[in-house]
Amino acid sequence: MIKNIILDFGDVLINLDKPATAREMLKFGFTGITPELDTLFKDYEKGFVASDHFLDRVSNQFPQANTNDLINAWNAILLDFPEKRLTFLERLVKENEYRLFLLSNTNDLHIEYVKEQMGMQRFNRFKNAFEVFYLSYEMGMRKPDAEIFEFVLDQNKLLAHETLFVDDVKENTDAAASLGIHVWNLQVGQEDVTQLNQFL
Repeated sequence: MIKNIILDFGDVLINLDKPATAREMLKFGFTGITPELDTLFKDYEKGFVASDHFLDRVSNQFPQANTNDLINAWNAILLDFPEKRLTFLERLVKENEYRLFLLSNTNDLHIEYVKEQMGMQRFNRFKNAFEVFYLSYEMGMRKPDAEIFEFVLDQNKLLAHETLFVDDVKENTDAAASLGIHVWNLQVGQEDVTQLNQFL
């Protein structure tokens, strides 16, 4: 029986345009993710690198882009957060049948942009729907590493077989499933988190 629900953020709750950052950076000479950039992005997502240092390092690789160009390109991935998903979350909270957790690979620049776009009142409605709001850059861990799932289970005394994890990235749901957590690898554009009840 499912008692706990762990939700991803991007493309589960907020809509994303995943190729947008690369598309925006083409005009500044971006040709693809190098191993150095991949490591930097992952370190930034784990909070190992501060935003100003992150921007400095990206700027060294793309000297034609100023700081605003880089921030705009970085945030281009983030689209809208449909109200129907937020009200669905709030209804789940009201029904009080499940413990709700957010678990997102994200970074400081993205979350600040989301707050700005949503407005703090709406952002707090979103945040307050969850018992704990786990963001990778505050945790020093990221999906799909097993340690992040183990941490959430241990910290909240959750049993894997009583927990459902929803994420659009198969690598992440596979990692959670390997620990005995029930998973829904949500297919973006074909499924919506508001259909969650069929997995409970």
